[in-house]
Amino acid sequence: MELEDLEPRKKAAKPKDLDAMGVEELDAYLVALEAEAARVRAKIEGKKSYLTGAESFFKS
Repeated sequence: MELEDLEPRKKAAKPKDLDAMGVEELDAYLVALEAEAARVRAKIEGKKSYLTGAESFFKS
């Protein structure tokens, strides 16, 4: 059994109610989402780079 199996699983966040938001709020929300997406993409690239480096280290 893995240690992760013992930890409680995180529930997915419920989507925001966009109908209750005005245009300015929607614009701000979209900017925040785009910033978060860029942060995630950067993290993915960093992890891929790390894995590539580790793979090349163990192949040599």
